[in-house]
Amino acid sequence: MNGVATAGTASGGSWLSRKGNLQALGVFLFVVAGSVWALALDSRFVYMLVYVWFGLAYGMLLQYGRFCMASAVRDLFAVKVPRMAVGMMIAVALYAVVAAIVTLSGFSTFHPNAMGWHIIVGAAIFGFGIVFTGGCASGSLYKAGEGNMNSMLVILAISFSQAIVVSASGWWDALVPQSWVTAAAAQDMPAELSVTKGWFDIFTAGYIWGLKGSTTAEIFGMAESAAGIVWLNTFLTAILPVVIILVALYAFYYRKGYLRRSGKAAPTLGDELAGMWAMFTASKNTALAGIGLGILAGLHMYVTGALREHYGIFNFGELLVAMGYTNGLSIQDTVFDPGYWYITTQEAQWGGWIMQKLGIDSMDSIFFGLDNGLPNPLLNAPGFMSIGIILGASVMALSRREFKWKAPTWESAFFAIVGGTLMGIGARLAMGCNIGAFFATVTNGDPSGWVFLFGMTLGAFIGVKVFTWWMDWSAARKGGELGL
Repeated sequence: MNGVATAGTASGGSWLSRKGNLQALGVFLFVVAGSVWALALDSRFVYMLVYVWFGLAYGMLLQYGRFCMASAVRDLFAVKVPRMAVGMMIAVALYAVVAAIVTLSGFSTFHPNAMGWHIIVGAAIFGFGIVFTGGCASGSLYKAGEGNMNSMLVILAISFSQAIVVSASGWWDALVPQSWVTAAAAQDMPAELSVTKGWFDIFTAGYIWGLKGSTTAEIFGMAESAAGIVWLNTFLTAILPVVIILVALYAFYYRKGYLRRSGKAAPTLGDELAGMWAMFTASKNTALAGIGLGILAGLHMYVTGALREHYGIFNFGELLVAMGYTNGLSIQDTVFDPGYWYITTQEAQWGGWIMQKLGIDSMDSIFFGLDNGLPNPLLNAPGFMSIGIILGASVMALSRREFKWKAPTWESAFFAIVGGTLMGIGARLAMGCNIGAFFATVTNGDPSGWVFLFGMTLGAFIGVKVFTWWMDWSAARKGGELGL
C-alpha cells in the first residue's frame, strides 16, 4: 500500500514539476477564481459563465486538433490534403444531430440568417483574407492562445475594421442604391438612429431587412414538426451535404494515394469504405476535435436556452438591467447574445467600445445602437467566450509543450493587418464568419450556410493563387539580390 501511495505521489509531483503543466494549471485556476468571484457578486452571472467555460472547452479542442477553416481550404488548394476539411465535416454532422435534439427539446436559441447575394460577396472577401492571416476567426483566437502575435494582430484588425465599417459615414454613402435609401427611410426607427446616414445602416435597413431567413423546415412549412426538424433541417440540410462532400474529398484528394499505398488495383466496395475510414482517421487529433466541437456546440445552445427559460429572458441585456448594469446597452436594453458559438460580433464590440472611450460615438448606428450595444468588456458574455477560447488554447498548448511566443516579421504583420481587415469587412457584409454564418447555420437547418461556404471557398481559392504568386515573386526577387 505504501509503495502504491509513494508511486502515485511521485507521479503527481512529476506532472506538476514540469513548467508548462504548472502554467496550464495556473491559467485554469485563474478562470475558476474569476468564476467564483463573479458568482459571489451575483449568482445570475452564471449565464455569462456558460459562455466562458464553453469558450475554454472550444479553445482546448481547437488547439488539440489544430482546427482551422483557413487550414482546411489552404491545405486543399495548396497541397491537396483533405485532413482539416474532413474534421470540419465531422463537426458539422455531429453538431447537426445535437442541434436537432436541442430544437426538439424546445431550447434552441438559433435564428436563421437572411439569404442574399451579400453572403457570397462577404464570404469571398472573408475567405481571401484568411489565406493571408493563416487563420480563420476561431483559428486566430486559438493561435493567439499559443503565443502567436500575428494572430493577436489579426484579432485587433478584425475588431476595429468591423467597428469602423458599421459606424462610418462619408462620401461613400452616396454610392449605395437609392432604393436602399428609400427603403431605409421608410423603416419606423427611433430618432436616436440615423438609418439613412452611414452606408452599413442603409445596407442593413434598406436591403438586409427586406430579405427573409428561413430554415429548410420553415420553407416547407414544417418548422414545428419533428419530421421537419429531423429530416429537412438535420438530414437534408446538414447530413446529406456532409456525406456528399466527404465522398468528393475521398474521390478527388485521398483515393488515388490510398489505393496506391494499399496495393488495390481493382478495389471493391469494402476497399473503398476502408479508404474512407482511413481518410477519417488520418489525423486522429483533428477527427477527435471535430467530434468534441460538434457535441459541445450543440450542448452550448441547450444550456443557454435552458437558462433563458429559467430566468424568463430572451436576451442577456434583461439580466444586466435586473442586476443594475445599464451602461452600453442598446436602446432596446439588449446586447449581443446569440446563445450559441459565435465569433466576430463580440470582437466588433471590443473595437467599438474602445472607439467610444476615445470619443468616437457609434451608438447611433443600427449595429450597435439598436441590437448589440457596446457593453463593458467585463460584462460582454460572448466576448468572454472568445477570451475563453484564447485561455483554453493556452491551457492545452502549455500542457502539450506547444506554447511559444512568436513575434511577427514586418511582412507577416502586414499580412495579418490587411487580411484581418478583409476578414472583418467580409464578416459584416455576410452577417457572420466561418462560425456564425456557416458552422452554426447549416447545423441548424439554415441553407444560407452552404452559400457562405461556397463564397469563402471561392475567395480562399483566389487567395491561395495570389499568395502563391507573391511568395514565388518574393523568392525570385531575393534570389536575384543574392545573385548580384
